[in-house]
Amino acid sequence: MYESLLNFPNGLLAEFERLQRELQQDYAGLGRPGSIRAVASGAFPALNVGSTTSSIEVYAFAPGIDPDKLDVQIDHGLLTIVGEREGDRPGDNGSLSVYANERFSGRFKRTVSLSDDADPDKVEASYRDGVLHIKVARRESAQPKRITVQ
Repeated sequence: MYESLLNFPNGLLAEFERLQRELQQDYAGLGRPGSIRAVASGAFPALNVGSTTSSIEVYAFAPGIDPDKLDVQIDHGLLTIVGEREGDRPGDNGSLSVYANERFSGRFKRTVSLSDDADPDKVEASYRDGVLHIKVARRESAQPKRITVQ
């Protein structure tokens, strides 16, 4: 009944991918992302940010990091994650040729803007299996309240 977008004449999805590649190339030199994502692809650590009625949840996917080397701070509504991941290349005596290097190593910093109802006094952070989970409680005054009708 409906024709697949993959089979669309002139490859509609292929055209979108071509446009995205061009944007990424054009904006790469300006230090800006070439897509609608918050940061350029490949930013480390990758983040998932969401919320519940009682908290703001941030998951940072950062395997291979010593939790003692992570610094998590909240200041003026900004959550900042700073850390470092050590390089893991084998010893090099000058004969090592690297053909691909896709694993990030070095210092990193990610910042997330929190909503006004975030309570900086009620924050929990834990690191397990390469995932940093940060839970920022919402202020009591911002919580939904049930009102009984009399």
